[in-house]
Amino acid sequence: MLPFSRSQVTYPKERQIHVSEKKAGDRGCDKCAYRQTEDLLKNTTEIWHCQWQKQELAVKEFRSELKQCCNYTYNFVVTQKNTPLGTELTYEVEPKRKIKITPQIFALFPKNISFSNLQNKRCAVVGNGGNLVNSGCGAEIDRADFVFRCNLPPVGGKFTQDVGIKTNLVTANPSIITNRYAGLLNRRKSFYTDTIVYNEALLLFPAFSYGQNTALSFRALYTLEDFQAKQKVVFFHPKYMQDLSKFWLSKGIKVNRLSTGLMIISLAVELCDEVWIYGFWPFAKSIEGKAIQHHYYDNELPKPHVHSMPTEFQHLLQMHSKGIIKLQLARCQVE
Repeated sequence: MLPFSRSQVTYPKERQIHVSEKKAGDRGCDKCAYRQTEDLLKNTTEIWHCQWQKQELAVKEFRSELKQCCNYTYNFVVTQKNTPLGTELTYEVEPKRKIKITPQIFALFPKNISFSNLQNKRCAVVGNGGNLVNSGCGAEIDRADFVFRCNLPPVGGKFTQDVGIKTNLVTANPSIITNRYAGLLNRRKSFYTDTIVYNEALLLFPAFSYGQNTALSFRALYTLEDFQAKQKVVFFHPKYMQDLSKFWLSKGIKVNRLSTGLMIISLAVELCDEVWIYGFWPFAKSIEGKAIQHHYYDNELPKPHVHSMPTEFQHLLQMHSKGIIKLQLARCQVE
């Protein structure tokens, strides 16, 4: 039986901007963090006004580093090939917790999964930043060969002009299943209908990060299967996420857990020929200096001390300056 109910990249010759997390009630720290944020924003603006060009050698070297560390080809998603029947999976954040792969669990995994067709393609990784509002980037995003999105965001409808609608892979934080769909314990149709907009995309869950994630992720899979949805649920391999965390730790990102966005960008750099990034923006104002909301669809702030968005963004900015990825930070050119 199932154990769960079915129901440091650097700029050459440039100063480094180190961003500290603010501590509530500490005025000195608040002022320091404000100055550091302003410095990072100024540095970002200066780099943004330089013409971007992909640097093949830099991409090749960074991709080689990622492959040596994490090997997405084999480890990215849990499959029947990399996780045989009867073996145990160790949880990403709870290494003392393990789960045995029973026949019932094994049957939930795809036999194998391949993204080899993306080697000569342009991919778009779409975050949920408020700088996407009135960006007009939707058409550009939809022209990408493969589109990654994060945390089941709203697409289409009134958001089409800014974020597009095309989705090939979308991540899903299990907390969304709890907060938005009451854990899928009772009515489940709203989850199914909300995911229709993603067409035939893969829904990627971190089922084996924390023990509490597993049942929620399985229920999401069961729900979509029961409604005969076009989407398929797959699970992050915990070893891939552990290895990726070690990789970014070696680059200077010391956090409790990497953001899903940085994980997906790392994956895209390995998978795709060219990677364009949208909606990754940790500031409360746009690059033009205008106040913006946190997400393009709401202003709900993240939980403190879970991720380090400014630090992650600094590394993305450095990758942009090296021609490894392209950050789209302002309005897109509309054809």
